[in-house]
Amino acid sequence: MTVDRLLPTREAEDLLDLVRDIADKELSPRVDGHERAETYPEGLFALLGEAGLLGLPYPEQYGGGEQPYEVYLQALEELAARWAAVAVAMSVHTLAAFPLLTFGTDAQRGRWADDILSGRLIGGYSLSEPQAGSDAAALTCRADKDTDGYRINGAKAWITHGGEAGFYALFARTSPGSDGISCFLAPGHTDGLTFGRPEEKMGLHAIPTTAAFWDNALLDPDRLIGREGQGLQIAFSALDSGRLGIAACATGLAQAALDAAVAYAHERTAFGRKIIDHQGLGFLLADMAAAVDSARATYLDAARRRDAGRPYSRQASVAKLIATDAAMKVTTDAVQVFGGYGYTRDYPVERYMREAKIMQIFEGTNQIQRLVISRRLAD
Repeated sequence: MTVDRLLPTREAEDLLDLVRDIADKELSPRVDGHERAETYPEGLFALLGEAGLLGLPYPEQYGGGEQPYEVYLQALEELAARWAAVAVAMSVHTLAAFPLLTFGTDAQRGRWADDILSGRLIGGYSLSEPQAGSDAAALTCRADKDTDGYRINGAKAWITHGGEAGFYALFARTSPGSDGISCFLAPGHTDGLTFGRPEEKMGLHAIPTTAAFWDNALLDPDRLIGREGQGLQIAFSALDSGRLGIAACATGLAQAALDAAVAYAHERTAFGRKIIDHQGLGFLLADMAAAVDSARATYLDAARRRDAGRPYSRQASVAKLIATDAAMKVTTDAVQVFGGYGYTRDYPVERYMREAKIMQIFEGTNQIQRLVISRRLAD
């Protein structure tokens, strides 16, 4: 089903038409094969970059699309409705570009932004560590300054696009304490940087998630983004935007599950009627539709606050919480609508359910989102 969207400009409507066309022609025909075989979609991100989709919310002067965040997120939702793994990787790329585009110097942006926003360099976000997931202040990966730059030593975990990315937004410790974390734009291929084998995940199989190991790797001094000790400020600021990206991906995934369930309910008959005409199932589908619409409304509210320059951190956490919980519920209900067939790989709803689970976990678990929301209410 094509979502009836309220977009701010005719240009935005044309952009969403382009995104749908690319998604239908380039993503939909490939998703099942790559997800089943767990193979990386070579060339796909270059195509998205050539179409201008990898820099949508960033300034034109650096090669971006300069679109409002509410437009970018709706484009992301359209991609997620066809291929969740690709949309998540695009969201992570946008997240990884945030430190450079927001906190970098003019010289740094002039050097790297065009390659990043055009998709010539795909980004990964390297914040989590094996013993420091949601507790970012507990990072132990070190960046020791010497005469040549910064020597990086330590391990990172759960990196989307790990081993495939052309750069990483890397957060490492330059001094003790919570104000001792710094941010670096690290090249994807550096002497002393290696990656673990891809995690054997429940879903999102086409895009690798890996650990990274830094062994006395040298980063040039100009790879530092912002000032030393500013890393947590940068990371948390980026995550507010990144949570909106995941909310949009979750909404697209839920929309795909709803569409599949409605189509099946129109085709399947029981007791002489289409199953959608049975009140029990019709009400279930109605609840699914309400959940998808509610998820979309929450991320758009937060995005519009961001676009207006207003505080939106609490609303970003609300959107991530509501949208990802909705995706888990809607995809599970979609399997129920299909009955026994929903539990087989003959239909995509079993994949949707597996993909939805991780969205309640990354970019801060939904328990962390509740913590963020409650603390904002106490301010």
